[in-house]
Amino acid sequence: MTYDFDYDVAEGVATLTFNRPEVLNALTFDIYAQYRDLLEDLRYDESVRVIVVTGAGDSFCSGGDVFEIIEPLLDEDIKGHLAFTRMTGAVVHNMRQLDKPIIAAVNGMAAGAGSVIALAADLRVASEQAKFAFLFTKVGLTGADMSAAYLLPRIVGMGRAFELLMFGSTIEAETAERYGLVNKVVPHADLLTAAQEWAARLAAGPTLALSMTKRMVNNEWNMDLVSALESEAQAQALMLMGEDHRLFYEAFKEKAKPKFVGR
Repeated sequence: MTYDFDYDVAEGVATLTFNRPEVLNALTFDIYAQYRDLLEDLRYDESVRVIVVTGAGDSFCSGGDVFEIIEPLLDEDIKGHLAFTRMTGAVVHNMRQLDKPIIAAVNGMAAGAGSVIALAADLRVASEQAKFAFLFTKVGLTGADMSAAYLLPRIVGMGRAFELLMFGSTIEAETAERYGLVNKVVPHADLLTAAQEWAARLAAGPTLALSMTKRMVNNEWNMDLVSALESEAQAQALMLMGEDHRLFYEAFKEKAKPKFVGR
């Protein structure tokens, strides 16, 4: 399969790099569709256990390309606009529903849809040069785009979410870390190394347990406590019967490090 972005798999880690640095890695219709479909395919690709998403050059992703997307959409009717917004939403849907960890390695500007793609990842590692801008209102659109109004309050809180979505201001990496938007900030030169180190740790871990963890976090967002406790009880009962848990026990007895097999 040929993509309009770079895609590489090594030792269980897939690295996807948006690669249009001349336009700050802006997205096209094709890139959206290819990323959406790749995420769906990765559900069934057992060679990939973790995904790292980053950008080429000095930008992570500046959102939709003004001339490749925004300009042609101006001539579309409501049906065409809705088809587009549903497609972009499907990208986030597939990111959240993929039972594999996704790490965003934010190397520079993450704006518009780029900021939401980073937001939809499970973990965010940011270069000290990274910036975030949920700038939809600045271009006359609602800040509620691609699930930003759903995900952002859950990550940074309601007050910060209103601030970021209503003003559309650009925030630096240090502020993003303080808001809880990123997990950690590292020197620019160390970004990919840091992201790949996390990815390698996850890829070598109990992948079934990790996928169950992501599924449960997603599922429990809208549960009450009683439902969450019962859901976790059932999930953990299944995991207690898993091979990885038994491998942990056998390794513990031998004072060795377990070698998980993802079952």
